[in-house]
Amino acid sequence: MQSKTELSSFDNDWYRPGAPLIVRALWYLINRIYFISYFPFSSVKVFWLRLFGAKIGKDVVLKPHINIKYPWRLSVGNYSWIGEGAWIDNLDDVVIGDNCCISQGALLLCGNHNYKKTTFDLMMGRIVLEDGVWIGAKSIVCGGVVCKSHSVLTAGSLAADSLDPYSIYQGNPAVKIKEREITAA
Repeated sequence: MQSKTELSSFDNDWYRPGAPLIVRALWYLINRIYFISYFPFSSVKVFWLRLFGAKIGKDVVLKPHINIKYPWRLSVGNYSWIGEGAWIDNLDDVVIGDNCCISQGALLLCGNHNYKKTTFDLMMGRIVLEDGVWIGAKSIVCGGVVCKSHSVLTAGSLAADSLDPYSIYQGNPAVKIKEREITAA
């Protein structure tokens, strides 16, 4: 006879988000007012992210309606863009390099659950987007994934494994479909 999931046994008391409860509560309020809303000014959002411990580079563009779980676990390089409706669910560290584009509705998801355990244990992994990466609209990047330099995850795709540099990936699960060639302007 097979075992069954017992969510009443779920226990993630071991998890530490990296900031005291009062800081998390304040961030929740700031995130609702300035990030999840239609508030359009990137410079103000950058100010708040830095105040809460994020490392944010030069000329970062932060569109309206984005959701960032824990700014103290976020690093964004120079000239990177985070599009409307993107969600950075960073239970673990998320590192975004220079000149990266995270398109509309993309999800960077550091956490998941172990479906093989009756207790449905929380599993986490950091996400790294190296320089020049483009994450397409409505795509998902899972914990533990490294998107290598200038890789592309096309719209609506799911990356559960790392992406090779200068490669284009598509599908669920994402598979490499071709090399990325960049030409000078």
